[in-house]
Amino acid sequence: MKKNNNHLTGKIVTLVQLVLSLMLMMIMVDNGLVPMKYIILAGIGLGLTFAAAFGLQFLKSKWNIAGIVLSVLVSIVAIVGIIALFQLQRFMKEVGGAEYKTDNMIVVVRKEDAAKTLEDAENYSFGIQTSLDQENNQLMVKDMEKKLNRTLKTLTYSTIIEAGEALLDGKADAIIYNEAFTGILDEAIEGYSDQVRVLYQYGIQSKVEVPAKEEKEANDIEQPFNVYISGIDVEGAITTTSRSDVNIIMTVNPKTKKILLTTTPRDYYVQIPEVSGEAKDKLTHAGIYGVDASMRTLGKLYDIDMRYYAKVNFTSLIKIVDALGGVDVNSDYAFEALHGGYTFHEGINHLDGDAALAFCRERYSFEAGDNQRGKNQEIVLTAILNKAMSPAILKNATGILTRVSDSVETNMTDKEMAKFINMQLADNARWTIESVAATGTGDTLPCFSSGAQPLYVMHPDFTSVSSITEKMKEILSEK
Repeated sequence: MKKNNNHLTGKIVTLVQLVLSLMLMMIMVDNGLVPMKYIILAGIGLGLTFAAAFGLQFLKSKWNIAGIVLSVLVSIVAIVGIIALFQLQRFMKEVGGAEYKTDNMIVVVRKEDAAKTLEDAENYSFGIQTSLDQENNQLMVKDMEKKLNRTLKTLTYSTIIEAGEALLDGKADAIIYNEAFTGILDEAIEGYSDQVRVLYQYGIQSKVEVPAKEEKEANDIEQPFNVYISGIDVEGAITTTSRSDVNIIMTVNPKTKKILLTTTPRDYYVQIPEVSGEAKDKLTHAGIYGVDASMRTLGKLYDIDMRYYAKVNFTSLIKIVDALGGVDVNSDYAFEALHGGYTFHEGINHLDGDAALAFCRERYSFEAGDNQRGKNQEIVLTAILNKAMSPAILKNATGILTRVSDSVETNMTDKEMAKFINMQLADNARWTIESVAATGTGDTLPCFSSGAQPLYVMHPDFTSVSSITEKMKEILSEK
């Protein structure tokens, strides 16, 4: 009787194995991540192990037990595979298909101000700039008036810098503006952020306007494409609009397995299409108006089409590098970084997340300043790409995805990402990664976003821009 019970238990265990194996196969086929050749191999392997485990249930007791052990082991592998694929699919849905940006509107008071809530400041005079961001300002005022159930007393200033100065001089009790302008205030008014605090904030969502993909191009990730990588200068929600301190275009040719990384200095003095008109501004300020404004600016500069973007912030970089177990970068110089006090030697340095951030942010240690900082950012990104594309990364894939899912966003859809991953797994090819950087000369001039206040800018070297454009188009056109 006991023998029969063992065989019955064994058959039930093998049927559980069969169900889990079928679930794994269905998920692999459905999500498009796994190449067909691996699905076929997995199907053969799972089928053979089921047949062996089930067949052993009809033999003597010791073989029956061996079959149960085999079923349990295969079931565990299937469960791990199911969980991993679900996590990867969830990650791609969370970070992919981004369509909206968030303007974080804030009310700022002097640091020593007695008000603790917006209600405490209901009788204050609120300063507002009149030259830029009027739609968001009006929406913010409406939200505040609804919350306070009264009309606000407002003071108008022609620029955000004038509003900031009025606040610190006591001419305005508080000021209202898009948090993305904080960097401009810090640049123009020494110690600004140390003298103020945020009393109230309100997020306004709007759609990111990038060129629509034609139906025939959708999900065609096997064709060459450009991705704008924006490194924003805040540590909050990744959707928040902010100055873009890192501006890298990744030109990808999946056919030739080539990637060109192009860095453009944050202070490049350029027009922001659909925003600044004929006036010029720093490239970094384009991010204030959204990632789409930055894409249009760079697209016009290099005469290229960009439909994809990826946004990361300082928090993202730390998480990504740490999740990868650190990266090895080849530094052009020995230097000490102002951020974190890290010391780097010429040659190979193994960096954790904090050290990688310090390596990317430093510019004062170099004669080339921002130009060298751009090169260092490319060095770190190249190290990340090389490690992320390594087959060895698969063993830690689920842990990595869990840690960085809230720190990255892209408008590439989950289907497009799945197809790209499938392609990489299918051929496991090594990629050639090349880096270039646009150059320029420094100056001090007024900027569209800051009004008459002169700021440091960099005039583009159009010889380098033209050379980069040719290189991009060469990569894109190679068969």
